[in-house]
Amino acid sequence: MPTSRPVPPTLVDANRLWVNSRLRALAQRRIEAPLLLRLGGRVPGGQVLELGTGRRGTGLRLALEVFGAGHADGVERFGASVAACREAVRDLGTRVDVQEGDATSLTAAAAAYDAVFGYHVLHHSDAWRDVVREAARVLRPGGRFYSCEMTARFVDSRPLRAVSRHPADGDRPTPEGIAAACRGAGLTVVGQQTRLAGCWTALVATRP
Repeated sequence: MPTSRPVPPTLVDANRLWVNSRLRALAQRRIEAPLLLRLGGRVPGGQVLELGTGRRGTGLRLALEVFGAGHADGVERFGASVAACREAVRDLGTRVDVQEGDATSLTAAAAAYDAVFGYHVLHHSDAWRDVVREAARVLRPGGRFYSCEMTARFVDSRPLRAVSRHPADGDRPTPEGIAAACRGAGLTVVGQQTRLAGCWTALVATRP
C-alpha cells in the first residue's frame, strides 16, 4: 500500500551528474543487464520498450546487444534528453526510436511489446505503481518486465537525499512493494534479487 512519511531535505541536486555519467552506464552494462538476463533471459528478435532512456541511450543498446531485441523504442520525459539520446544512438539507425512521453500514461497500444525495461525509473516517479501498470498493459502474453531499482532504504536515506532530488511523498519503491505492484498489475514475478542490504533490487515479471 502507498505510504507517506517525511524524507530528509535535498541540499544540492546532483542527479544529472550520476544519471548520465559514464560510470552509471558502465554499471548498467556490467552489473544490471547481466543480472536481468540471468533472471529473465533474452528476447530474440523482439519488439521492446525502455522507460526513461536518459541522455546516453545505454538501455536501448543493451536491449539490442545483450537481450537480442530486434527493435527498441524508448520513452523519455524531458525533451532535451530525447534529443541527446537520439544523437547518442544515431549509429543504431532504424533499430531504435526515442520519443518524448510519460511512463505513467504510455501512448502505445495494449500488448504492443515483448519486453519492457526500466532501469531506475520507478523511484523517480510520483506514481510509480502507475508505471508498473502501464508496463504490464503494453506487454504481450509471455512478455517480460525487467526492472532494476534503488529502493526506499537508499533513496530516502539522509546522505542520498542531501545530494539527489526525488519525489518527496515518502513513497519510494521497496523490493516487496515492486513485486506486489507487479502482481497487482496481473504479472507473475519469475525472479528477483535484492542486494546491498536492501538498497537495490532487480526483478523480472512476465504477463501470463
